[in-house]
Amino acid sequence: MNKTSILTTVLPATRKKRLASAMALTAVLALAGCATTNETTDVIRLDRAQGSDENIASLTSVIQANPRNPEGYNVRGSAYGRAGDFKRAIDDFNTALQLNPQFYQAYANRALVYRNMGKPVEAAADYNTALKLNANYDVAYIGRGNIYRQAGRIDEAFGDFNRAIQLNTTDGRAYHNRGLIYQLRGDHPKAIEDFSKAISLSGRAPEPYNGRGVSYLALNDDENAFADFNHAIELNNGIAESWANQAIVYERRGEKARAAKSFSHALSLDPKYEPAKQGLARTRGSS
Repeated sequence: MNKTSILTTVLPATRKKRLASAMALTAVLALAGCATTNETTDVIRLDRAQGSDENIASLTSVIQANPRNPEGYNVRGSAYGRAGDFKRAIDDFNTALQLNPQFYQAYANRALVYRNMGKPVEAAADYNTALKLNANYDVAYIGRGNIYRQAGRIDEAFGDFNRAIQLNTTDGRAYHNRGLIYQLRGDHPKAIEDFSKAISLSGRAPEPYNGRGVSYLALNDDENAFADFNHAIELNNGIAESWANQAIVYERRGEKARAAKSFSHALSLDPKYEPAKQGLARTRGSS
């Protein structure tokens, strides 16, 4: 990434247990990859230190020393973006682009901020412009692919992630997000390959572990799935999806008390997380 980039019914007993397990797996598959933050997503991980008075003052002094250099505004805009000050970030990227309309990295950076502002149309337009200026810019393919994927334009998203991978990207998001599409299509072996590659590129990211674990579950490899979900929790214990996924394995094992505890913890992190709500309803009273 560029140095200034911000990214069936049955009865009774045992068959009921199978039904509950199938429902649980369906829930987790339906929401695979819908985690909150991290290196493999386009949600900006807020870092308030980036917007500290000291850091901004330092970056501003660089701009004041050379006010016609667009890179200074791009760097400060990235800092504002990481700090969550999206308005100032957009202002700086606008200035950078006024000074250099060919600055494709600034278009991609502004697109990322637009995405985090809930403006996918504006973001897509900026990614398109970045790619017109540099058809080999992997970051823009990945960013635009994510917009397509979330809009349900799966084939277009797949094409963008493929293109980034063909360009030998070292950005784990390309493999992670293509893995989500393979998963959606039911091609779990290929999904596992992509999640594994994402892990090799972004080893501190919990999302590909969750993604790979979900595909392991779909292939009834509960042991590897459980290991992946636990590792995702070790990397970031504040993601509801990871705890709900862990609970799914407990539930499939018949350990309902442990499942209920993990589902409850997931809900404490995200009270609106539907798989955890459904899971707790299935296992409540077991703890």
